Amino acid sequence: MSSGLPLHGGNLSQEALRLGLQPSQLLDASASLVPFRPPGVLRRRLKQAIRGSALRDYPDREQRELRQAIASCHGLQREAVLPGNGAAELFTWAARDAASCGVSGLPEPGFADYRRALACWGGAVISLSLELSWTRTWPKPWPFPADLEQSCQALWITNPHNPTGQLWSRASLEPLLERHSLVICDEAFLPLVPAGEAQSLIPLVEKHSNLVVIRSLTKLLAIAGLRLGYAVASPERLLRWQQWRDPWPVNGLALAAGQAVMADQAGMDRWLQRVHAWVTHEGSWFHQQLDDLPGFSPLPSSANYQLLRGEVSLLDLRERVARQSVLLRDCRSFAGLGENWLRIGLQDRRGNRRILKALKKELS
Repeated sequence: MSSGLPLHGGNLSQEALRLGLQPSQLLDASASLVPFRPPGVLRRRLKQAIRGSALRDYPDREQRELRQAIASCHGLQREAVLPGNGAAELFTWAARDAASCGVSGLPEPGFADYRRALACWGGAVISLSLELSWTRTWPKPWPFPADLEQSCQALWITNPHNPTGQLWSRASLEPLLERHSLVICDEAFLPLVPAGEAQSLIPLVEKHSNLVVIRSLTKLLAIAGLRLGYAVASPERLLRWQQWRDPWPVNGLALAAGQAVMADQAGMDRWLQRVHAWVTHEGSWFHQQLDDLPGFSPLPSSANYQLLRGEVSLLDLRERVARQSVLLRDCRSFAGLGENWLRIGLQDRRGNRRILKALKKELS
């Protein structure tokens, strides 16, 4: 991976500056967020918090109300949940534990932030190579045989997988907990997958102290600017993480907004229905439209992003589309992918038509 490549999409300000445009002029399909405004209860709570004392006061270091709201959603004790400054902060502490266990196995191509986090602690890594061809059937069994994983003590799983969009079955993941000292499962996109919750490993955490599940609220609620995620793990592990981290990792506005939306279970259920309908209908339509274009092939995805494989390098196409104010994800930061790959975050119909229009113009 080239050192100058960003590990994430969503580099809106930098790209706008490079292109000589305002951020508001760009459609950012390099990040994979829902295309809706954040839930009304969240926006109202933010306004209340700003009018109140959330800006003046130090936030609750124990994050009690938000931890309880999240725990109640999952039927857990409060101490088994730890909010973080986005999932990225929590990967850093998971990586510290993983580095102390031994070698980390990373299915790749995969999210580069795991390697970033492990590098903080000098963690050793081996790559587990995923085959880059699959069918549209979900969920799928975990693709690696047990003997391939024997050389790693810690295993990092992304479900659904990023960037491929493959959804792994809980039944095939559960045996991994008996084979590894530590299993870290990144479920950042799982709440967006229709029927995806049935594959979550969160119900297994109480019985398996070697399991950590990390989630992000960024994608689901379109709140990347607030930076909010959470870990589910044994209380003993999370207490240790609390002793390592900065005193106030989650700001008062994020705590207030997160607590409001997570405590509103009926509202969250309605929100999830809306998100799942969008992923189901818009995802299927967009995949078919992309499949009709020449020069690349979209691969099946259970999630709200689409991985494209090109017959030749797609970097020039990405740049020309960017000049039309549409940002697509450069996939070179995903180990195992190169210039022939792009990832597109699913938009609403208007946004997806804008992406298709830009692609058709350049491909013609």
